[in-house]
Amino acid sequence: MTQSRQSQVSLSDTPYYHCISPCVHGAYLCGEDKYTKKSFEHRRQWVVERMHYLASLFSIDICAYVIISNHYHLVLHVNETLNEN
Repeated sequence: MTQSRQSQVSLSDTPYYHCISPCVHGAYLCGEDKYTKKSFEHRRQWVVERMHYLASLFSIDICAYVIISNHYHLVLHVNETLNEN
């Protein structure tokens, strides 16, 4: 069952969150597809640049990330000091 973000995020409990985003249907985010031998490595830099751009727009700090061939992980910190203005 889905839940609203308000019920999922509690900054009083922790401002740190581990987020995962998988690809679907066996798609490749980056790296080489072992079946088609097609390389998607150029996408890795796209993801990194977009991630940092979006973090600059919101009150989010990127603590750590890893981009794997079919998914990525982010450890994010919600920066409350920016929200007070």
